[in-house]
Amino acid sequence: MKNFLLVLVVILIAGCNTDAQIASQNLSKAAEMFEITRRVVFYNGITGEYMLSVEGLCSITADRADNQLELTCKTGPNEFKKHFLGLSDNVTYFAEQLTPAKASVYHYRVIFKPQSIVPNIDLETSIGK
Repeated sequence: MKNFLLVLVVILIAGCNTDAQIASQNLSKAAEMFEITRRVVFYNGITGEYMLSVEGLCSITADRADNQLELTCKTGPNEFKKHFLGLSDNVTYFAEQLTPAKASVYHYRVIFKPQSIVPNIDLETSIGK
């Protein structure tokens, strides 16, 4: 019985997150929902110069397989731009959150979008071919 209780306590402790971890996860979700303004700057480590700066409501995805950073930025209510930026041993980037955002440390944020479960299907017809 003591071993069972010890295992149960270890499992419960291992599943706990700190307030900072929960806030960080919630801020990341808010950024992925285009709710947080970011500045992403590309920097050349050899020359010490900034190569490019992108500001806006941007989602950041590091594509390690292709050595690139993918930025998807919301530019209007239903308008987006996607940028692909190559990374190398001398080119790096940093992302800065420009405005503070509220994030709960007591609740996880879960986003459910029913429209993503049922896809929007585009039909292509081949009349006259």
